[in-house]
Amino acid sequence: MLVDVVRKLMVVAGSLGVMLAMTQAQADGRNEICLTYANGQFEPKEPTVPADAPLTIRVKNLDAKAMEFESETLKIEKVVAGNSEAVLNVRAVKSGRYEFHNDFNEKARGFLIVQ
Repeated sequence: MLVDVVRKLMVVAGSLGVMLAMTQAQADGRNEICLTYANGQFEPKEPTVPADAPLTIRVKNLDAKAMEFESETLKIEKVVAGNSEAVLNVRAVKSGRYEFHNDFNEKARGFLIVQ
């Protein structure tokens, strides 16, 4: 019984932490998107964000092996270990379509749509 209560409290505390992080990003005028990488593919493949505002990209690698999130047009790259996540901060960008991919897997590609 006590173990169940502790588990529920841990879930609530974790949820509050996520909401606080999102609120902080919004307070900084920063947009945030979350990309998952699983089975060699990104999801969503074409997320959309507002233009002219800084951006936080959270990449969750659900595969067992490492991947490298890379975008030449956004000028970012980051190796993300298997079963982990990374946070990338991107400067404010103009409207357009910005390609990203896994540098370790040519077929894993997507586009960030900035409007």
